[in-house]
Amino acid sequence: MSIRGLKKKQPKTFKVKIITVDAEMEFSCEMKWKGKDLFDLVCRALGLRETWFFGLQYTIKGMCTWLKMDKKVLDQEIPKEDPISFHFLAKFYPEKVEEELLQEITQHLFFLQVKKQILDEEIYCSPEATVLLASYAVQAKYGDYDPNFHEPGFLAHDELLPKRVLRQYQLTAEMWEEDHCAWYAEHRGIARDEAEMNYLKIAQDLEMYGVNYFPIAQNKNHTDLLLGVDAKGIHIYSINNRFSPNKSFEWSAIRNISYSEKELTIKPLDKKAEVFKFFSSQLKVNKLIFQLCIGNHDLFMRRRKVDSIEIQQMKAQAKEEKARKKMENQRLAREKQLREEAERAKEELERRLFQLEDEARQANEALLRSQEAAELLAEKAQIAEEEAKLLAQNAAEAEQERQRLEITALKTKEEKRLMEQKMREAELIAVKLVKESDRRAKEAEHLKQDLHEAREAERKAKQKLLDITRPNYPHVAKYPQYSPTDTREANFDKGSIKLDLKDIDLKRLSFEIEKERLDYLEKSRKFEDRLKELKSEIHALKLEEKQSGLYS
Repeated sequence: MSIRGLKKKQPKTFKVKIITVDAEMEFSCEMKWKGKDLFDLVCRALGLRETWFFGLQYTIKGMCTWLKMDKKVLDQEIPKEDPISFHFLAKFYPEKVEEELLQEITQHLFFLQVKKQILDEEIYCSPEATVLLASYAVQAKYGDYDPNFHEPGFLAHDELLPKRVLRQYQLTAEMWEEDHCAWYAEHRGIARDEAEMNYLKIAQDLEMYGVNYFPIAQNKNHTDLLLGVDAKGIHIYSINNRFSPNKSFEWSAIRNISYSEKELTIKPLDKKAEVFKFFSSQLKVNKLIFQLCIGNHDLFMRRRKVDSIEIQQMKAQAKEEKARKKMENQRLAREKQLREEAERAKEELERRLFQLEDEARQANEALLRSQEAAELLAEKAQIAEEEAKLLAQNAAEAEQERQRLEITALKTKEEKRLMEQKMREAELIAVKLVKESDRRAKEAEHLKQDLHEAREAERKAKQKLLDITRPNYPHVAKYPQYSPTDTREANFDKGSIKLDLKDIDLKRLSFEIEKERLDYLEKSRKFEDRLKELKSEIHALKLEEKQSGLYS
């Protein structure tokens, strides 16, 4: 057989998109498939066995309706789109969720759908109940509350309360989160399926839970009532009150339900009771009401019959699964408790270890400080000992210095006394020298005067000699026999001798005067040098006295 032949024999398909509350799936369906074929495919994909609660819903011309199971999908009035969209939703609700919802997937789908209806305000719930339901929803999503893990703001992106409640109380997101966490912390140890079941158990007691409302009229012209269909029966409400029905027909009290065109008739089981008739706006609404009534009535009757083998098996499996999960949860709880205790013990040990390490560190630091202090004290002791030795040495040196200074002071006093004596002697010598100088000055003056007189006499003698030796000698020679002339010559010779002697004495006297003058100058210079030396010694002695005073 050729490949082309195989291709021709392949059935034609169309695409379908199935939308659940939390996911979307796409399937390829054969053109001949009925609604039940598609529904079974979806249930198998979800692993769902409690199929009687669910259906495939679609919207056409603004009206929500359910896909019929016994008709072909493409033969029904469905949207002309590719892919065709259907919503997989709960069509019928259980009377008691804890007894009827056996599978965990069934419970989870109901939880998601009811939570969405409450948040969308299709089911009215008081603010207090919404906060409690929100805490169970958080427990189902996040598990046990852990303040170390669930930091502030972790619920910021979760829709937990209806907008009506948020508008009514006008609290901040932080205040709402604090309120949620206060309730959330109370649910510690509750598993996800248990939290979802607790949510549904609270929700099933709400007045609008599981009720499908339709506008109706008691006559053809007015739509002033609401008809509600739920798991327990049919209820008639006023248009402004969906909580308390004006009239109710339980499924056990209804004998027959029928419709023709827009009229729908409810016949009670009691033949004497009045037959209730009402009108709807469209024939499709009557068909939808009739379909819901049949489905809810069938489930009502099934609940009151002996369970089928399939249901019994499912209940047994669910019971075993619950027991297993209970044991598993208990085991997990014990393990969690043991783990928490171990973690607490570990934290305590770590804290104790940290404390001991800290104490050891502090002890080591104290030991190091003690060692450092001991070393420092040893160094200080050594330094003190060295300082003591140095002080003792300094004291000995000071004592020696004191003794030396005392000796020096004594010497200084002695030297000072000697110096003062020398100074007094020098002063006496100076006085003597001054006196001698005066005397010598006077002598020199006398000598100078004598010298002047001698020189004057010499001059006069020389003048007389000159007068005598003038050129009158020839006249004298003319008379050589004259005896007086011989006498004058003899006298002259005597005067010349006297003059020569006197001249010699003057020279000797001048030499002696000059020599004495030089001796005087030499003595004066030596005396000045000695005075300078005495001054230097006196100055040095004064400095030593000052230093000895400082040392003292």
